[in-house]
Amino acid sequence: MRHEDVPRFEPLQEDLQTDVCIVGAGIAGLTTAYLLAREGVAVTVLEAGVLVAGESSRTTAHLSFALDDRYYELEDLFGQSGARQAYESHARAVDLIEQIVERERIRCEFTRLDGFLLAPPNEKKDVLSREYNAAVRAGLTVDQLDASPISTWDTGPCLRFPNQGQFNPLLYLSGLARKFVGMGGKIFTHTHVEEVTGGDTPEVETRRRNRVRARAVVLATNTPIDDNLTIHARQAPYRTYAIGAPIPWDAIPRGLYWDTLDPYHYVRLKSASTPASRQENDILIVGGEDHRQGFADDERSHFEWLEQWTRDHFPVNDIEYHWSGMVCEPADSLAFIGRDNAERNVFIATGDSGHGMTHGTIAGLLLTDLVQGRPNVWEKLYDPCRVTARATLDYLSDNAEVLSSLADWVTPGGVASEDDIAPGCGAIVRKGFEKRAVYRDRYGSFVQLSAVCPHLGCVVGWNQAEETWDCPCHGSRFDAYGKVLRGPSTTDMKEVD
Repeated sequence: MRHEDVPRFEPLQEDLQTDVCIVGAGIAGLTTAYLLAREGVAVTVLEAGVLVAGESSRTTAHLSFALDDRYYELEDLFGQSGARQAYESHARAVDLIEQIVERERIRCEFTRLDGFLLAPPNEKKDVLSREYNAAVRAGLTVDQLDASPISTWDTGPCLRFPNQGQFNPLLYLSGLARKFVGMGGKIFTHTHVEEVTGGDTPEVETRRRNRVRARAVVLATNTPIDDNLTIHARQAPYRTYAIGAPIPWDAIPRGLYWDTLDPYHYVRLKSASTPASRQENDILIVGGEDHRQGFADDERSHFEWLEQWTRDHFPVNDIEYHWSGMVCEPADSLAFIGRDNAERNVFIATGDSGHGMTHGTIAGLLLTDLVQGRPNVWEKLYDPCRVTARATLDYLSDNAEVLSSLADWVTPGGVASEDDIAPGCGAIVRKGFEKRAVYRDRYGSFVQLSAVCPHLGCVVGWNQAEETWDCPCHGSRFDAYGKVLRGPSTTDMKEVD
């Protein structure tokens, strides 16, 4: 399915009153909207771009409750009961996706399959035994194997997690949106929200100055678009990379595969259907090589490393697809889902931690209960205001990187002058006491912008792989001309003479 086949909706052009206003039409926003609409709640969804054009479209869509932060780490952070709740919530999310697919007859290539955790050669093998024991304590079914089913790769011992899942997220979310609208829900695209105000009747205001008033507002924007520092300071934006390559149909058994490297890699095949011809190829989807956004010398090298790792392990030649996404990594591994402590009757879902499809579905379940005034057994685990003592060092480390970005105010620019910038490239140039983000288009003309992110004042960096300006502090991204692409910033970069 292509993006142009996703359902289209019109922008909001008037003020509205509704029960619940949801900002963001990814998996968290649409799942919450769908579940509330099934309970008869009037819901309006506002999306800054087109439907499913954010991070939910950039996933490799592993539907897994074999979490990449390891269950023995979750035990240390949240105790054995917390680790069990993490498993139960992610497993419930996969079950819910399957139930929705069956109930609404959404054709989205959903299938159940095994997942395999691999410890590559020269890596410590005790991670597998530690994870096996912790996963069993958390309630998972898991098997210890001498080798994975991949015959072309001598993986050595591994763990098998049965009953994981995969699907096509564009097909699933397009079907979910159609069912939501069929129940009377409203979706407005190209509707950029600039301000959110909590209270007895919270309100959102769009760039066109239209207002939506509701009894509850849900911010499902990957990272919150308000200035809630208690959230922004406890999670960090990471870029993650993915490629797609043709591979002979029966080259590897169908499954989900993850290694224990840092940064780690994750592998799946495109779908589980059978080929029309034995000569057809499948598409191998490989992701990984993550890094803190804004702290890479050249993002293009991460694609190159991912391609090389893929060729080292699988029989592929040409790489046909490249894309990247942003992962919000919370200091203690689990998403922040619940009440926004800074705004009354405002709820948030953020911190996907590499499991956006299941965390987003958990958000739908949890936020539906909270908006409806019901208790939820996972509320404390995912509480945005929670404090986990063992995560303090990660918290301090992430904020040290933020402070180093703020120190960019007094460092030289990336190049001495704009004349050093090649066509189609960007760089930071110091002009007296200010820093400018300068882009030189392919015709040689310059675009000069303030290098200061409009969100909270960090200095952006140029991403040549995506041709974007990326903020290393809280994840905002802008195109080469300074137009905001991803929050938390709600405004464009400032043009300068």
